[in-house]
Amino acid sequence: MRVLVIENTNPSKIGLLGVALEEAGAELDVLRAYETPDAVPANSSGYDALVVLGGPQNARADDLHPELPAIAALTRNFGDADKAVMGICLGSQLVARGHGAENVLDRPMEFGWHEVRQSAEGAADPVMAAIGRGEPIFHSHRDTFTLPPGAVHLASSDRTPNQAFRLGRAVYAVQFHFEASRDVVSFFSDAFAERIASHTPDWPQRQASEAETHGVRADEVGLDIARRWVSLIR
Repeated sequence: MRVLVIENTNPSKIGLLGVALEEAGAELDVLRAYETPDAVPANSSGYDALVVLGGPQNARADDLHPELPAIAALTRNFGDADKAVMGICLGSQLVARGHGAENVLDRPMEFGWHEVRQSAEGAADPVMAAIGRGEPIFHSHRDTFTLPPGAVHLASSDRTPNQAFRLGRAVYAVQFHFEASRDVVSFFSDAFAERIASHTPDWPQRQASEAETHGVRADEVGLDIARRWVSLIR
């Protein structure tokens, strides 16, 4: 099993999704697209699945990030080949873009652990059934998306109606950070402290208590989501 992992910022962490992929014996080919935009493949040849991780840029910032159109197109190419795709945060927005949806930019920040609820379709979905009627999952985003044509709406939160969708058998776009374990959240809280302070200045005071309240369950659910998606890789 060979999986292409596209990173969109430095540093980047695959977190709980990496745990599930390692359990499955996957070989990960990591591409730092922000460093080598021309290296984004034109198609899915040689890979069984695609993971597109998050980043601070918006999904339409082509002038500063010329790799974005190619990544968006690649998500569609994988799906057309019936190969599994997981786009997280910015990655989900690029999946949406690649499949004809609109990107909704510069909304109020959604940050920290917040409840995600499955839709009726999500309850029947092989991956999003993991979140049940509502689970606390970590968020860090302003932007979101409309649903592409043919998408199955899977989950929502109070601030973001479209938290996740599926296209076809195994193309997933997930706005929330199910991959972000407590350790990953702690790492990013330090690595991006200045950026976080600009939108959530009280985060250093809140982080420990929120992690204690929500983190254990969020880690359990996140790993379950990751394992369920990995099981769809052919």
